[in-house]
Amino acid sequence: MTTETPQLLHIVIGGELTSLTGSEFRDLSKVEFVGAFPNYEEARKAWKGRAQATVDNAHMRYFILHAHRLIDPAADGGHDH
Repeated sequence: MTTETPQLLHIVIGGELTSLTGSEFRDLSKVEFVGAFPNYEEARKAWKGRAQATVDNAHMRYFILHAHRLIDPAADGGHDH
């Protein structure tokens, strides 16, 4: 019997922050979607590759989002967020 590994979605995004101490993006329309990855190791490789390319701009930051639980807006009570 084989055990199926659960899908653990990791999303890598980045952009210019408003300050060096926060995590608020300066312009959400310019946030870069690097990719979606099935495990942390692949996401970390992508994050590291993009983060290394930003050494000339201290306000550029990349993040790994752990999105293991997806929410369908149509099935989530119809809330507008």
